[in-house]
Amino acid sequence: MPKSSAAASAKSGMIDPSSPAALKALIIPHTPASSMPDLDRVIHERVRLGIISALAANESLTFNDLKKLLDTTDGNLSVHARKLEDAGYIQCTKTFEGRMPKTEYRLTEDGNRALTKYIDHMEALIQAMRGHQH
Repeated sequence: MPKSSAAASAKSGMIDPSSPAALKALIIPHTPASSMPDLDRVIHERVRLGIISALAANESLTFNDLKKLLDTTDGNLSVHARKLEDAGYIQCTKTFEGRMPKTEYRLTEDGNRALTKYIDHMEALIQAMRGHQH
């Protein structure tokens, strides 16, 4: 939106339709956008959601297990796993089996809580949408 029309929208009380607040208002029309929590963007991305979900269902998984399971590249998996690790959602342990390096991941308590909160949020959105379709 050009600066001048953004300013005009702000003065008129209109919401930028590409903003998160507008999206929430469109998704759940009878719920004030300000009362809807934002999705956890760390988890919401497809590969990261796949990593954290797979780890929630398994005690631990190796880098190669995750790579095969998610059908992704080494580089892509590394970047997304690092973001989850930096957020404290997963723990990475590097060891050697003989001379071969082994990277293993586990879901942390914070990661489990974040995934539960994310799932609860998605379920609330689904329920709200079902309630507005009738």
